[in-house]
Amino acid sequence: MASSSSFPAPGSRSKKPLGKMADWLRQALSKKPKEMSVSQESASSDAPQPRSQDSSPPPGLSSATSTVSPDLPPTHKAASSSSSSSSGRWSRDYDVCVCHSEEDLAAAQELVAYLEGSSVGLRCFLQLRDAAPGGAIVSELCRALDSSHCRVLLITPGFLRDPWCRYQMLQALSQAPGAEGRTIPLLAGLARAAYPAELRFMYFVDGQGPERGFRQVKEAVLRYLQTLR
Repeated sequence: MASSSSFPAPGSRSKKPLGKMADWLRQALSKKPKEMSVSQESASSDAPQPRSQDSSPPPGLSSATSTVSPDLPPTHKAASSSSSSSSGRWSRDYDVCVCHSEEDLAAAQELVAYLEGSSVGLRCFLQLRDAAPGGAIVSELCRALDSSHCRVLLITPGFLRDPWCRYQMLQALSQAPGAEGRTIPLLAGLARAAYPAELRFMYFVDGQGPERGFRQVKEAVLRYLQTLR
């Protein structure tokens, strides 16, 4: 029977393997959190990031919104642009200057009432109504022509007899000889043979036509005003 001193002690057989296993577990536990943090970082980098509310808008949106004034709504801005497009009309005080003789004052007043009462609301210069009191006749006649876009010549027998009407007609032709549609002759109570020779190069409105030619005069004035836009 062998001696008991030749066999190793029970605790000495498992001491080294247990120590190695403990070291391996410690290394495995120490490496696992690092691997998880790396995998979480890669997953978070691959996931889409939500857009911050403070981030700047796209270039197209920023350029579109920057053009709208915060104090002026878009509708008002469109209205102001449209009014500025026809600003040429407001460069003069009147749209029409009605040239007539004194004996044709009633007919001139009817024409002015028709033009001013239309939906467009044309601004008319009527000599006895709008001339400056105390002003010289020549200066007032010239001022009436200068401050008006169009001139309506109410050509009647009284117009041909009045030297001031003739002066105003020649003054209107000399100021704008090539402006088509700016001088509008309205022939009333006269035969075509009596039409002034100075006006033979332009058409006239027949005062014996429908509405005594008032509608044609209004349309002629509107056509000229449209050229000012």
